[in-house]
Amino acid sequence: MGGRSLLSARFARAGAFVGALCLLGSGSASASPKVLITGLASDGASAPPNDAFCRANYEIPCYSPSELQTAYGLNGLITAGIVGKGQTIILIESYGSPTIQQDLKAFDAAYGIKDPPSLTVLAPLGSVEWNPTLYPDQPNWAAETTLDVEWAHAMAPGAAIVVLTSPVDQTEGVQGLPEFLALEKYALDNQLGNIISQSWGATENTLFLQAAGPQGPKVIEDFSALYARANLAQVTVLAAAGDTGSSGYTTTYSFYPFPTVDFPASSPLVTAVGGTSLFADTSGNYQGETVWNDTVYGILGAGGGGISQIYQEPDYQQLTLPPAVQAQLGGKRGLPDVSYNAAFSTPILIFASFPGAPAGPGWYFVSGTSEATPQWAAIVADLNQYLGRPLGFLNPKLYALGQSGRLEVRDITIGNNGLVGVPGATARGYSATPGWDLASGWGTPNLAALASRLASR
Repeated sequence: MGGRSLLSARFARAGAFVGALCLLGSGSASASPKVLITGLASDGASAPPNDAFCRANYEIPCYSPSELQTAYGLNGLITAGIVGKGQTIILIESYGSPTIQQDLKAFDAAYGIKDPPSLTVLAPLGSVEWNPTLYPDQPNWAAETTLDVEWAHAMAPGAAIVVLTSPVDQTEGVQGLPEFLALEKYALDNQLGNIISQSWGATENTLFLQAAGPQGPKVIEDFSALYARANLAQVTVLAAAGDTGSSGYTTTYSFYPFPTVDFPASSPLVTAVGGTSLFADTSGNYQGETVWNDTVYGILGAGGGGISQIYQEPDYQQLTLPPAVQAQLGGKRGLPDVSYNAAFSTPILIFASFPGAPAGPGWYFVSGTSEATPQWAAIVADLNQYLGRPLGFLNPKLYALGQSGRLEVRDITIGNNGLVGVPGATARGYSATPGWDLASGWGTPNLAALASRLASR
């Protein structure tokens, strides 16, 4: 997932101090996807800035949980008690965060969210001491863990959360993936829950098509067997599609000159989550969405999507997508399957106090498909409760509803995911179109309507 150090800067904007700016994942905690984290304050303030303040002072929103619940049609379900009750969301992380319990309590208190039924952190492979000098990516993974826990809980406040941590840093290529595989096997062996969220990935080429040795293809093969097992057990597995658009990192963090995609999002046995820019007012009223492709404070990103080079097109795509799309795919797996807000210009907030947080304890902007994936996991938890049964593997259901025109989503028809202005990122992008496309999949959720559609199947 990464090996380069944080990028940091200090600056004032619109008369307000913005603490440290760091790009998590451009070679750090997750090379693909990545998290943009921007310090809002270093004084440990208990109350987050509201959205109106962020727009006035930083020229970007900072969507609250209630705003996103409104925008994506979830607030009615939550008001009715559909909160993921009886469900457990499993998050897979390197290192974890030493302050996650207290940080979640601060986040919940600030937004008026009840504590989860349980937050359990397990390290079945062992753990290492908190020492960023020895393990420079620990703060980055702590930020990722904080994001995953706080926002999975925000969108499914009645679901239990299990964090499984690895003592090995997952970087671009094979590094760390065998340990993540072992964690997911542990989750299935011990029946820890019905939803697994993966906010990480590596370019297919660094795993399988580059000189990764025999371990790369073996890891992919073993993950495929695990995902097949998860599907049989009615466990929903989601993966972030990445934050570099149609471009992908090499092991030296240059870009491949041709379109690439990330594994495990490219696996036809998982649901790949892409990124959008969500436009909503300060009450969360939905105004529109585009494919994520933007620049904030000089840092560029875009929602991952494209065509797998190693996986054949699965039946659920072959049987549902129109001839023009079939010609584009050329018999290979296309992704993402769905999308969600992830843009740098439309971020959310986390509360973080772990040692090494860029601006000290306080509130931070975060973005990326690492943001989108745990929220989709929470949505699945809510839907499982609503339906009274686990949804299991989502894709066949989503594509069948999509083909029939009964899939209740916001179809994204504007934007392209080709990075522009990033040195070395020369891969062509993919444009959004009506229906499923390689930039946004089927689109983003309209939960109240989607729940009723799924209930009718």
